[in-house]
Amino acid sequence: MSLQSVKDFFSTHAPDLSVIETEQSSATVTLAAQAHGVDPDQIAKTICLRAGDEVILLVASGTSRLDNRKFRDRFGAKPRMLGAEDVVAQTSHPVGGVCPFGLPQPLAVYLDDSLRRHAEVVPAAGAINAAVRIAPDRMAMLVSGTWVDVCQPPVSEPVQL
Repeated sequence: MSLQSVKDFFSTHAPDLSVIETEQSSATVTLAAQAHGVDPDQIAKTICLRAGDEVILLVASGTSRLDNRKFRDRFGAKPRMLGAEDVVAQTSHPVGGVCPFGLPQPLAVYLDDSLRRHAEVVPAAGAINAAVRIAPDRMAMLVSGTWVDVCQPPVSEPVQL
């Protein structure tokens, strides 16, 4: 049902976008990049986190790593990942198919600035073999997302102290 809720979301809110279903799994960043022929950094991974008492979704580029200090400074709490059963309960999407689209209940969605490195990103679409190609700003608009900077800088960029 999760895949269908995402298809219904796009049918209503962005009929020009279509969900891409693949034969092979795209449940990890590496598998998704292979399945869609893109760089792993272009995969938009969605992480279901608890920040204090609030459950949020954070969408970040595939190779980005959460920076605990930046997260704590932004949200006032340490990030805690939800277990697989809780993720499904909150989003209706299985781990590996979690996305900010077609949710059964409103959740706050945050998009990390790391996504802005790309004109187009590939987030999952409610199943471990489904995704969509979308511009990061359009994704933010469709899900009423808030831009944040909570990931570590890419390894290729020098770290400022």
